[in-house]
Amino acid sequence: MPVSIKECCCFLRKIGNPRRIIHFALLASETSFSINEIEALYDLFERLSHAIIEDGLIHKEEFRLALFGDSSTHNLLADRLFDIFDIKKNGVIEFDEFVRSLSIFHPDAPESVKIEFMFRLYDLKHNGFIERDELKEMVLALLSEINVDLSNDEVEAILDKTILDADLNDDGKIDLEEWKVFIPKYPSLLNNMTLPLLREITQAFPNFVLNTQVRDLEIVT
Repeated sequence: MPVSIKECCCFLRKIGNPRRIIHFALLASETSFSINEIEALYDLFERLSHAIIEDGLIHKEEFRLALFGDSSTHNLLADRLFDIFDIKKNGVIEFDEFVRSLSIFHPDAPESVKIEFMFRLYDLKHNGFIERDELKEMVLALLSEINVDLSNDEVEAILDKTILDADLNDDGKIDLEEWKVFIPKYPSLLNNMTLPLLREITQAFPNFVLNTQVRDLEIVT
């Protein structure tokens, strides 16, 4: 998104920190956010990163607390999101990682980027494939979050349908290229990857996973 000189000057006067404005301008040029939106995200990040440990970094406990109001309970979705947000894989989320990762959920982010993010979310073993056991673990986690209780047979039917539709080479697992073909067949699956509120960032932290309608189970219809 182009950043105007006027916006840069106004923002510079507002924060009085040239180094920070350069940093924010760079992030704005590389993401779907404007400088003003990144400023709001910075304020948000500061609060989140001081919720438990006051070190200016978001730890997994703080991430869980922000998403679900509970810092101690293990949650597969929260933990998977944290791992992907943690681009440097150093156990914490830094501000740049926070902005770049949230940008994927922006309405203006390319669909291809959202699809690849989803693939990484489901690739629990980090081996470049979504295997049946990984798919089952994610389906069960999603069902749990929306308080839906299905029988084992019903869950297996979901898995069968997904594998049948997505596994084009019949090797029992889904690779990224197969995923790219599969997801556009079910556009509703991408709903959770877009947060309309990111067009106008507020100071309130967006519960960008669980407050959206989980529609992954539509693959069986």
